[in-house]
Amino acid sequence: MRVLPKANETCWCGSGKKFKRCHKPTPITQGVITPLRPVPDSIVKPPWSDGSNHYQRWDEPHVKSADVIERMRRTGREAADTLAFLGTLVKPGVSTDEIDEACHNAAIERGAYPSPLLYPGSKDPFPKSVCSSVNEVICHGIPDNRKLEEGDILNLDVTLFKEGVHGDTNATFFVGEVDAVSQRLTRVTKECTERGIAAAVPGNRINDIGRAIQNHAEANGFGVVRDFVGHGIGEQFHTDLQICHYYHPDLNTVIEPGMTFTVEPMITVGSWKGRMWNDGWTAVTIDGGRTAQFEHTVLVTEEGNEILTTPTDTSIHPYWTL
Repeated sequence: MRVLPKANETCWCGSGKKFKRCHKPTPITQGVITPLRPVPDSIVKPPWSDGSNHYQRWDEPHVKSADVIERMRRTGREAADTLAFLGTLVKPGVSTDEIDEACHNAAIERGAYPSPLLYPGSKDPFPKSVCSSVNEVICHGIPDNRKLEEGDILNLDVTLFKEGVHGDTNATFFVGEVDAVSQRLTRVTKECTERGIAAAVPGNRINDIGRAIQNHAEANGFGVVRDFVGHGIGEQFHTDLQICHYYHPDLNTVIEPGMTFTVEPMITVGSWKGRMWNDGWTAVTIDGGRTAQFEHTVLVTEEGNEILTTPTDTSIHPYWTL
């Protein structure tokens, strides 16, 4: 894992410039968060949609029924198509709040509820319909009126609730032209996700997924976030099945056909450690180093696995074509 130099030290990229003149990041600051967007009464809603901030259940079976799996296939595709659409909106001058509005409207047009909206947190419910994480934001960034800038990278995390199940997926997008390090970070992160999914097969153990991801990330000089994990998913947004993206010896549950969970590694340029903003949601790297993420909802099958969140048209954006 690379350790970022101090401001007056030579930049690690080989340019010969001081770090502060080259790759030292400019910290992201939170902009204005607009009021809550309503969801029509016609949309079937999850239990937390009333904003009570008290929802908590962890009792869903790891292995899903055939009926749940079929519903997850349909909802997963809806989420993936929504993410693909949002990716076309990413460009300099667009705010993440505008992207959130587009996600909110797209979900409703599909007859779905945007699962993050009013999801319970440590302080307040999440106030938006998509998580938007820019540059050093690891995850759970709240959309606001900050305009995206040339050279930013942006992760958009979409989850939809429809037919009583959730579909969860995310991808990292380039805002205009980005530097070579950000390009490499994003490519390696996608490769880490692919390798993690490849390890999610019957007979392997859950920690084989994290081992595959960690080995590839660290071989390329990047860090793996420990504070956030993949999770079981189905009729509940999150179940008690944890998918660490690094090797954890205690997570040795055997992977079985019928399991559904997310693989969503967060990979960093510098330290893998993070800190939380006061909003109780936004997690950022402690050194300001950039981070990228990709995510799929995965079904384990008798033969291997099936990705439930592949978009209908994989040519819409080039970053996610599994």
